[in-house]
Amino acid sequence: MVSLPHPYVLHAAVSAPCLCCRKGKDQFDNLEKHTQWGIDVLEKYIKFVKERTEIELSYAKQLRNLSKKYQPKKNSKEEEEYRYTSTRAFLATLNEMNDYAGQHEVISENMTSLITGELTRYVQELKQERKSHFHDGRKAQQHIETCWKQLEASKRRFERDCKEADRAQQYFEKMDADINVTKADVEKARQQAQLRHQMAEDSKAEYSSTLQKFNNEQHEHYYTHIPNIFQKIQEMEERRIVRIGESMKTFAEVDRQVIPIIGKCLDEITKAAEAVDHKNDSQMVIEAFKSGFEPPGDIDFEDFTQPMKRTVSESSLSNSRGDGKSEPKFGSKSKGKLWPFIKKNKGAGPEDFSNLPPEQRRKKLQQKVDELNRDIQKEMDQRDALTKMKDVYIKNPQMGDAASVDHRLAELGQNIEKLRLEVQKFEGWLAEVEGRLPARTEQSRRQSGVYEAQNPSGVNSCAQDRESPDGSYTEEQSQETEMKVPATDFDDEFDDEEPLPTIGTCKALYTFEGQNEGTISVAEGEMLYVIEEDKGDGWTRIRRNEDEEGYVPTSYVEVYLDKNAKGAMTYI
Repeated sequence: MVSLPHPYVLHAAVSAPCLCCRKGKDQFDNLEKHTQWGIDVLEKYIKFVKERTEIELSYAKQLRNLSKKYQPKKNSKEEEEYRYTSTRAFLATLNEMNDYAGQHEVISENMTSLITGELTRYVQELKQERKSHFHDGRKAQQHIETCWKQLEASKRRFERDCKEADRAQQYFEKMDADINVTKADVEKARQQAQLRHQMAEDSKAEYSSTLQKFNNEQHEHYYTHIPNIFQKIQEMEERRIVRIGESMKTFAEVDRQVIPIIGKCLDEITKAAEAVDHKNDSQMVIEAFKSGFEPPGDIDFEDFTQPMKRTVSESSLSNSRGDGKSEPKFGSKSKGKLWPFIKKNKGAGPEDFSNLPPEQRRKKLQQKVDELNRDIQKEMDQRDALTKMKDVYIKNPQMGDAASVDHRLAELGQNIEKLRLEVQKFEGWLAEVEGRLPARTEQSRRQSGVYEAQNPSGVNSCAQDRESPDGSYTEEQSQETEMKVPATDFDDEFDDEEPLPTIGTCKALYTFEGQNEGTISVAEGEMLYVIEEDKGDGWTRIRRNEDEEGYVPTSYVEVYLDKNAKGAMTYI
């Protein structure tokens, strides 16, 4: 079976010898450029994938930083806000985005290991293989060119020897025909001609042998060596093409593998969003901010058509009158009385939270009790651990000195005792607040903090229903005897700027820091004037001097009405 030359060199095999060499060399140059271009394409693709991995890492890092930026800070007010369903859904979104970022990191890692790393090693191997193939090709090319040069030299030598032999023969014949030439000269010319003929025959034999050898070498070159080299180059190039195709397929598969996990992250975000409950969030806001105060009662109608009488007090408690209605009030400054719970500033409050409304105070005290109990548990856990360690030291003295932990155990015992005393103190305040809060039905607990009013109690029971020094406020309205001064004749026009008359005095039982709008600060034991009684909202209006007046909790003062009143009453 006759083998055909490789397609790359088929046209060169039928050319003239010198042209064949040149054509073969040209083919090597073309293939060298093409294979180098193939390697450049592979390296360009590696660079593309590497930049993609860097983008994925950067994107993942930015997502993680974004998620971390909006995560609630521990032990902060912001963390408390995440009890609502809407904010919990947002927190779930942040957590899922963190996992989402992790999948992009997986993409980067897989592309780096499966594509960039593998192709980089393959490119190095490809360059070595390409270098080897073209080295063999150059070597074969140089060998055939050397054989061609040897053939040319043998051919020229044969041609020269033939010409020399022909000239020697002609010279011999000329000498032989000349009668004047000696016989010795003729013999010499004959020998020279024979020598030249022998040299020509030798050159002919050498040329023939060299030509045959060259033809064999040329056949091997174009039908065996070069086709084999080109075949290897072709296989190398085809492997490169297959490899880059497989890498592109892997590029897509790496992305496809994380799609289910990314989809799961998005499903969890959707699930968290669907769990948002606006009713529940609204109820939590109600529970968080309800104060426990009873809304103020209706304002009585002031009938100016009746005979004008100046009352001693603006209290609506006029049940001692036969008709049970309040008398008109003139010359009063209470028309513009401000709601007493508007904060003036945000300074640090008292330890027992007495500056807060009852419900808010109860919650703060409960939180404090829970916090102290947790601290006690931590201290007890440490004490138990040290006790066990001490037992181990006693049983195995070589492990440590048992007396070394006694100081720490005593310290922990003192800490626990201090914390328990603190718990007792706050539990006492908590029990006092819970005992003073108005009774609430289950329905009212779920509503906006508007509580059902209790039945009014008599004068004798008013002390136990009013505010204590802890700051809880009364729910009841006292039924006190209305104090009046004799009516005086005056015109219909009256002066709103006239100061309220003094209706009695009071003694401060406790110190009160008036931090709210409309309140006044008092010191324990201080004597002041009463200008407006408690109207059932738990506050009494007092005056220190002409320029200082305001409200104080009724339970903080002991009130003495003047002698015109039907009796002095004390609010405790």
